[in-house]
Amino acid sequence: MVTTHLSVEDVHDGHVAAKPKRKWYKIPWSDPIAMIKIGIWAYFLLLIFEGALRKWFLAPLAGPLLIIRDPIAFWIIIKCIQHRLFPSNKYITIVNFIAVVGILTTLTLGHGNIMVTLYGARILFLHFPLMFIIGKIFTREDVLNVMRFTLWIGLPMALLTAMQFYSPQSAWVNRGVGGSMEGAGFSGTGEFFRPPGTFSFTTGNVQFFSMMAPFVFYFFFYKKEINKFVLIAAFVGLVMAIPLSISRSLLLNTLITIMMASLATIRKTKFLGKMMSLVIVAVVALLALSQTSFFKVSTGAFTERFDVASEAEGGAETAFLDRVLGSMIKGLNSSTNEKQSFFGLGMGMGTNVGANLLSSTGVFMISEDEWGRLIGEMGPLFGLALIMIRITLVYKITSAAYVQLSQGDLLPWILLSYGFMIMLNGQWAQPTSLGFCTMIGGLLMASINKKIT
Repeated sequence: MVTTHLSVEDVHDGHVAAKPKRKWYKIPWSDPIAMIKIGIWAYFLLLIFEGALRKWFLAPLAGPLLIIRDPIAFWIIIKCIQHRLFPSNKYITIVNFIAVVGILTTLTLGHGNIMVTLYGARILFLHFPLMFIIGKIFTREDVLNVMRFTLWIGLPMALLTAMQFYSPQSAWVNRGVGGSMEGAGFSGTGEFFRPPGTFSFTTGNVQFFSMMAPFVFYFFFYKKEINKFVLIAAFVGLVMAIPLSISRSLLLNTLITIMMASLATIRKTKFLGKMMSLVIVAVVALLALSQTSFFKVSTGAFTERFDVASEAEGGAETAFLDRVLGSMIKGLNSSTNEKQSFFGLGMGMGTNVGANLLSSTGVFMISEDEWGRLIGEMGPLFGLALIMIRITLVYKITSAAYVQLSQGDLLPWILLSYGFMIMLNGQWAQPTSLGFCTMIGGLLMASINKKIT
């Protein structure tokens, strides 16, 4: 059972203690909750800026920096255990059991590489429980502060994305991991590449703006909780980022957020007027941007990418269904592969790092789809068990978010518009995607005023 809000009583043996006022520069070494919150913020900031360190500022350390958040997650877990703040629930217990069994079967029946095994196991031992720790330690105000910070950097991130979009791959802003002059952009359309922002790869940029979208919508409903200029700037940044990213995933995620927000206005009509004002702002912003050559070029590149990809994949609807349901079918098919044992091919083998260490090719050795990777690495029994845990957790959070929406609280419902798919089928093998899944899962739990069991 996981308590998503940690009260003062949890730490002070039943005696309510008033929170002392601290100066911003005073580090609260003696307050375990405050220290854990600092660790969570460090995890989040490194998630956003880790790629910048690997590309621009600490390029020689690009390799170790790939897992720079792992020691922080480990420290947070140890700190929670020391102060009896570590969440205890069936999800963590089952996942830890599967991880232990996975390590044993990987070393005895799988690929046998200890480094690849540990790299795969860290996902389940470190990042999965961190999601619940964030949900337990963070308060609602902490959640809102993360959202506000994201909006503050939204427009600068969009401007950086624009610079990368219009600059050659040899430009400094497009340097690749380790300072590579080949560029960090990923193939997009024509002469344009999909820009990565501050991240190592375009996936991070897409996830960042996909997560920012529900934040923008929430604060449009509750304008008193955010600086209006920051809100408008972040909204403009989001509108800019969609064509600049040349990513159908970002467009799809934003449309899901719009749909969830629209459903909220039906359930709670007090939001209807604010939703209409947001639509008006969106139309005005699009009309203004459409008059600029800057926006026309990026929109043209995005449209071309959308048309080419849709034709190749059989249309947008077919592509969507394949992304949502196809990975499960592919995963089940891979579980019947003659080369795969009942316990799978081994933990970590389905990651890029695992592929590099085992074959030096960097090519996916199991599946690019998350569910296919889980079944391929862990086998049909434990792979499907991990998938069922993710499905069950998402179901519990969705149910709780709807209950709070019916009570007039929009926050968990709007966060769910991004969290639903990434928690259900997000790629944990990719460190940045794993980090965003951990953060949004924790923020969702922290925003829900009930226990997730």
